[in-house]
Amino acid sequence: MRKAKQIALEKKGWKVGSAEEFLGLTEQELAYIELKLELSRKLKASRTRRKLTQAELARIVNSSQSRVAKMEAGDPTVSIDLLVKSLLALGVSKKELGQTIS
Repeated sequence: MRKAKQIALEKKGWKVGSAEEFLGLTEQELAYIELKLELSRKLKASRTRRKLTQAELARIVNSSQSRVAKMEAGDPTVSIDLLVKSLLALGVSKKELGQTIS
């Protein structure tokens, strides 16, 4: 957000802060969310690098295209388990997974 806009909002009584402040997230909850988002980004990058469509990936992981879209978007209904299994199905090594989450 631009500083001028922030100042204008604060003058009108608005409080400007981060998402974790607004939601009251703990450090662990924030780390968990960031981990899921990083795995989601890795999944999309791995799929596109292999030139696969979401539907093709869905067939590989025995799921649906809409579920793959949710995985790549970091949807909260997607488990870390499913993200990791899908990455492994795409041929991502355990070493790569470790680098992604570190």
